[in-house]
Amino acid sequence: MTAGWALWLLLVPLAPLALLLAYALPSCRPRLAALAPWAALPALAAPLAPDLHLPLPGLMIDSGLMLDATGRTFLAFTALLWWLAGLHARGYLAADKRRERFFGFWLAALAGNLGLILAADALTFYAFFTLMGFAAYGLVVYDGSAAARRAGRVYLLFVVAGEILLFAGLVSRVTGAGGADFAALASAPPTALAAWLLLAAFATKVGALPVHSWLALAHPAAPAPASAVLSGAMIKAGLFGWLRFLPPEVSHGPALGTVVMAAGLAAAFLGVAAGLAQRNPKTLLAYSSISQMGLITAVFGAGLLAPGQWGLLAPVVALYVFHHALAKGALFMGVPIVRREGLRGLALAGMLLPAIALAGLPLTSGAAAKAAFKLNADALPGDWPEWLAVLLPLASFATALLMVRLFVLLAREKGAGRAPQAMRLPWLALVLLGPLTVWGWPEDALTALAPGFLWGALWPPAAALALAAFALRAGLHPPRIPEGDLWPFLEALWIKIIMRFRRRRLSALPWIAERMKTLANRAGAFLERAEATLRSGQVAGLLFLVLLLAIGVLSRP
Repeated sequence: MTAGWALWLLLVPLAPLALLLAYALPSCRPRLAALAPWAALPALAAPLAPDLHLPLPGLMIDSGLMLDATGRTFLAFTALLWWLAGLHARGYLAADKRRERFFGFWLAALAGNLGLILAADALTFYAFFTLMGFAAYGLVVYDGSAAARRAGRVYLLFVVAGEILLFAGLVSRVTGAGGADFAALASAPPTALAAWLLLAAFATKVGALPVHSWLALAHPAAPAPASAVLSGAMIKAGLFGWLRFLPPEVSHGPALGTVVMAAGLAAAFLGVAAGLAQRNPKTLLAYSSISQMGLITAVFGAGLLAPGQWGLLAPVVALYVFHHALAKGALFMGVPIVRREGLRGLALAGMLLPAIALAGLPLTSGAAAKAAFKLNADALPGDWPEWLAVLLPLASFATALLMVRLFVLLAREKGAGRAPQAMRLPWLALVLLGPLTVWGWPEDALTALAPGFLWGALWPPAAALALAAFALRAGLHPPRIPEGDLWPFLEALWIKIIMRFRRRRLSALPWIAERMKTLANRAGAFLERAEATLRSGQVAGLLFLVLLLAIGVLSRP
């Protein structure tokens, strides 16, 4: 039985890779594009397998695949989201002649995302992580517009920077542990250098502050199903990397945990502030992902601060990532539905369910995740319990305000058609699965049903609705912040520096040309004199004797 599951585990990354290799035959691409979403099916069944390890000794040093509790959770929501988003993409791109190219990149990114979750060692993880990162570039620049190409350049810049940091961090981590497999890494605490390098490397994928700008540019540019997997699955690869290489149950010192928690909570609020100032629903959802990943990062930081509490915080992380993947995937996939049908009927109900889950209304998965985090934060050192008791309700208020803003933007869509069933059915499946996730988690999550937690989950969205109603009635509008917030300013600063350098260089060109001409004349005169000297017999004979002497010396035994 175990051998059968081991072979099935191998099939998880091989299924999309095999379809990708078959893409080399152009005549097969239309059929392969239709089959691409189903490449995630082996991964859907893999979480049912027991914990196991599959060594691959002939591939790379210490290479192999494995499945454990952490991998099982990430694999479940990742495979589900990729499958449903892929089915949605078939309807979304049904009339697009470039869909075969899209699904080629889709398969490569899918293989990378699934493979890194099953990796049993640092080398296998790095190979799949790199494959996913670079393949996603093709999803971002898919439509070829100027905005997409710009978003692709920014995305690629962050990917390359993250890969450099990750490679350096992995080398330091593996060297210090004396082995590349995760069993060896878990038993050896990382050095300070390795820990900070890995923290920074995966922060670029998570979208942590201040390396978050690529998210706000990539999501609006990518097709909706690609945005769903980018936000719901791929950015969580950074969190998964933290869990594998910086396991919270191992003490890393208070500084690392403090920085992670502070950065996560800052992202939770700044993501909302920037999202409120957007006009594009997909850009707003991108900033919502930055905010929600900030909360998840804060839970991971709490584990770093209190390693003894990680056994209680790990299910909170699992609930958070599962909840966010389904809710955010449904919202991204619902945007094109609303644009075709308008915000009415089924489209309205389908967008409302994941939105209230993100806002943390009572009886939702978002409320359960926040309640479980708050309950297990009391053992954190210092003043963190008091801070979280204040900040978590405020984060719920801010998220609810952002969701209200989303519906204000979506209400402007006056769609008069009907989205095809190939788009609607996968989206509806994701919408309906979201509310069911809360009932499969430990009792800590179900404390959200207690009266005190119910009130704590109710007043933030109620206050957000009241504030939004007042702002709309008073005609107040948030200030405009460009997509990417800090990035356009950095681009403008860079262009200004380049232009100033070019002006100085152009003003110096006449002087440089004159100096080069003088040097060329002097060099020419010197060569003419040297040639005339060499032509004289005395110098030629002397050089000949020196050459013979050198040959004689070098040829001595």
